[in-house]
Parts: sequence; C-alpha cells; structure tokens
Amino acid sequence: MNVLMMSPGFPAEMPFFTRGLARVGANAIGIGDQAQSALPDRARESLSAYFQVPSFTDEDAIFRQVEAIHQEARLDRIECLWEPFMILAAKLREHLDLPGMTVEETIPFRDKEVMKKRLDEAGIRTPRHASVTTVDGCRKAAAAIGFPERSIVVKPIAGAGAADTYHLRTAEELEAVLPALGHVPKVSVEEFIDGDDYTYETICINGRIEHFSISFYRPRALQARTYEWVSPQTVVVRRVEDEALRSGCEMGEAVVKALNFRTGFTHMEWFKTPSGEAVFGEIAARPPGAHLVDLINYASDIDVFTGWAEAICHGRFTQTVDRKYNAAWIYKRAEGEGVIHKIEGLAPLMAELGEHVMLLDLLPIGAPRRNWKQTLVSDGMIIVRHPDLERTLEIADRFATELRIYAH
Repeated sequence: MNVLMMSPGFPAEMPFFTRGLARVGANAIGIGDQAQSALPDRARESLSAYFQVPSFTDEDAIFRQVEAIHQEARLDRIECLWEPFMILAAKLREHLDLPGMTVEETIPFRDKEVMKKRLDEAGIRTPRHASVTTVDGCRKAAAAIGFPERSIVVKPIAGAGAADTYHLRTAEELEAVLPALGHVPKVSVEEFIDGDDYTYETICINGRIEHFSISFYRPRALQARTYEWVSPQTVVVRRVEDEALRSGCEMGEAVVKALNFRTGFTHMEWFKTPSGEAVFGEIAARPPGAHLVDLINYASDIDVFTGWAEAICHGRFTQTVDRKYNAAWIYKRAEGEGVIHKIEGLAPLMAELGEHVMLLDLLPIGAPRRNWKQTLVSDGMIIVRHPDLERTLEIADRFATELRIYAH
C-alpha cells in the first residue's frame, strides 16, 4: 500500500505516525515544505520517498507534485494529521478519487460553527454559539447569547489548543480583547460552560470506535493559558468505565455518528458541569497534540501511533489494551526572563518518586526560556503514571509545586 503522508516531520508527533505507517508495511511517501535533510531521523528513516514543496499554501504546485507522484506510484491513500492542511488533503483525495474524507466531510472538523450546527441538529448539547467576522458582529452575538449576564468565550473558528481564546465576563473585557483578535478572520462566540474540561479520543474504523481514551485538564485550559505561574497538567484516566464518565462517552459516540466520521483518529473536548451534565465542546479529525498520545500509550503500554496506521491501512486494530495506569504530564514554566540558569527540587523528587516517572524533558541550563504564550510545552515536561488516580494526582502536584525552573 502506498500512503502519501503530508508533512511527515512536523509537528513533533508526525514522525511517530510516519514510523507507524512503515511498521504496518505501508510505503510511506512524504511531501512537505522541509528539506529532506531537516526531517527528524525517525521520519526520514520511515519514508520510502520524500518530495519537498516550496509551501503548502501553493495549492497548484501541490496538485502538480501529487499528480506526478500518483502517476509514478499509484497512491492508495493520502493522510494529513496537521489541521491547517486537512482541507487540502481532502481536495487531493477528491481529485484523484481516493478513499478518505471529502471536503464536505472535513469542513465540520475545521469550522467550529458548522460543527456545532450539525451537532445541534442531531440533538447533542453544545454551548449557545455564533460565528462572526466583524467587531460589531461579535458584540451582537454576545448580546444574543445573554452577555454579560451569561459570560462568553471568544475563540478562532479554526483554532486549536486554546490559542487566541478568551473568557469574558464584562463588556469592558470584551472591548479590551477585540483589538487582539484583529488577525483572526473568523471567530466563534459561545456560552461559557462552568465545569471541568475532559477529552475523548478515538481510533475509528468504518465508523466503529475500536479504541478510546478519556482525559481531563488540570486546571481548565483557559486558566492554564491565562496564568503564567500555572504548571498545566493533563491526566489520562484508567477507569474509563466509571459511571461519572458515561455521559461523555455516550456523547462522543453520538458525535462520531452525527458527523459520519469513518476511519482514523479523533480528538474531542467536552465539559462536565457541577450538575453532571455533559456539554460538547469541539472535535478534530486528528490525534490530540501536546504529547497526549504519549500519555495514552503510557497508560496501557501500547503504541497508538502504529495502531492508527494499522486502522487506516488494513482496517483493523489489533493491539491489546490493558488499562494499567493513570498517566499525567506536567508542563513547567520558568520563573523570570532570559536563559535557564537554575533548576531546584528535581533531585529529591526523583529520589522519592522516580519509579513513577516515565519521561523527564527539561530545558538545559543556558537554554533560552520559551514564550509560554506561544507554546503549551513551555520549558519542560514530566510524564508520570500510577495505577491509583489519587496517587497519580498527588505525584503530579508534587512536580508542579516543588520543581522550580529559573531564568535570568
């Protein structure tokens, strides 16, 4: 099977999915805007061929290149797991009459307003919402939702990772953020849901959910993006059969059906209110970013990078899923500006809790501190796991509070 993998080396998770294709026997053919020499070793070694293009934004050049590849290798599939170019991948599939998501099927996964309208029609609870392209439209949409009596969230239609996302409680706050959204062509204005942030990930084959995972954010994503001192956490849950999670699972299953998602990875976000109501947030037709796939793997000692490849290439998922652990990552943000010059608390934490640490990746002394507003990963990451959820949270909190990174 010949599979064209768009952008096999970027973002950071893509080389693992590219390797997955090779592991299940596919000829992974890469196309990207990186030079072949700049590809990560894992991606380069997994590709049977690679073609560099000047830019993914030059669709005519992409079409010409892919047509030439197809004439030479007879492609069986075109896969793109990087959200900005999923519509382009769908156009290429339609042009070459290949299986996979069409443009019409892809749009709801890229346009939050279209997605929510589809789910509203299916009777799935979503926040009250509207999409706008002007400042005045933003004010009118907010008023229609009930703002300021009811607080709102304003975010890009095609955004990801809570970037350019604002929780607004007053008219003054709305007016203050409107200039900051000037670079965003279209925004979603929606009701703020008071509750906890959860995710629901799936690998589907022909519309059937073959594997799923549930996680939650600590604190909520908006808080993590707002307060610099926070050490954000994501926790993959071991006991997915817990009654408290049932409504979220059922809603995720209904979303897959309502959007007619067939084969591949999905990443969904949903809210659980204090009353126990499940409210759907959004869905992407891709794996989660920010190392959440790593957490899924560590929680069950599996490899869903390869599991995804097996699903799309051979229509099966054969990995044995034994949910042994809860798994959590903790992202660290340095205190101060400039370069990393001191790390405190690591040695005693590792002496006491090192057996539960799966991955430790901190910026070295002398490295420039990253801009925490532009990257969730920030200045370091720790992944921990434990069979007991409360103990997992205790360990994560110890690293969140006792490990300190300083820059000057």
